[in-house]
Amino acid sequence: MTGPIDLPDAVLWDMDGTLLDSEKLWDIGMEELAVRLGTDMTPELRLTTLGNATRDAITKVYDAAGTPAAARDHAREAAWLSARVIELFDDGIPWMDGAREALALCERLGIPMVLVTNTVREITEHALGTLGPERFVATVCGDEVIAPKPAPHPYLRGAELAGFPPQRCLAFEDSPTGAAAGLAAGCRVVTVGPAPVGAGAVHRTTLAGLSAADISRYRF
Repeated sequence: MTGPIDLPDAVLWDMDGTLLDSEKLWDIGMEELAVRLGTDMTPELRLTTLGNATRDAITKVYDAAGTPAAARDHAREAAWLSARVIELFDDGIPWMDGAREALALCERLGIPMVLVTNTVREITEHALGTLGPERFVATVCGDEVIAPKPAPHPYLRGAELAGFPPQRCLAFEDSPTGAAAGLAAGCRVVTVGPAPVGAGAVHRTTLAGLSAADISRYRF
C-alpha cells in the first residue's frame, strides 16, 4: 500500500451476525419463543425480526400468533428469551468469517472501536466474554438508548462515546434494521453478508480479507 490513507475516526461494530455468528443461536431462541406463543417461526417471520430490539422482535411474534393486546406480556417473554439466549451463548459463540482479523486490524491501525448492538446489556455482557471487552472504548446496547435500531440513537450514542461526529465514523452491519440506523445517524455504513441489505450502504460478502485500504475507501 502506497500513499496516505484517510481512516475513519472510529469504527462502530454491530455484534450479532456481523462479528459473531450468533444469529443461529438466536434462531433457536426465537423458534422456541414462537412455539411458546402458539405459532411457527417461518423463514419469512424470522427475517423480519433480524437486527430488531427484543421488544420489537417479540411484538412481531405476537402479531404472527394473533395474540390479543390484553394477553401480551412483553416483560415475561423478554425475560424468558434473555435467559434462553444466555444459556445458548454460554455454550460458546462462533465468530463470523474474518471478524477477529478485522478487529485486530483496527487495533493495529489505532482506530477506536465501539460495539453498537440492539441486544440488551444482560446478554451482551455474555457475548463480550467471546469478543473481548478490552477491544472497545465503549459499548452501546439496545436497552440503553431512547430508541433502538432502526432509529439512529444507538449509533449517535456510539459516536458520542467514541468522541467523534458520526460522519467521521464507519459502521459495520449485517441487517436492514442496523443499516438503516447507521445511515440515519450519518455514519458511512458497510453491510456484510450474502446480499446488500441497505440502500446507501457499501456492501461486501465477508469481513475476511478486510484491509486498511478497504477501510480508507469505505470512508467516502
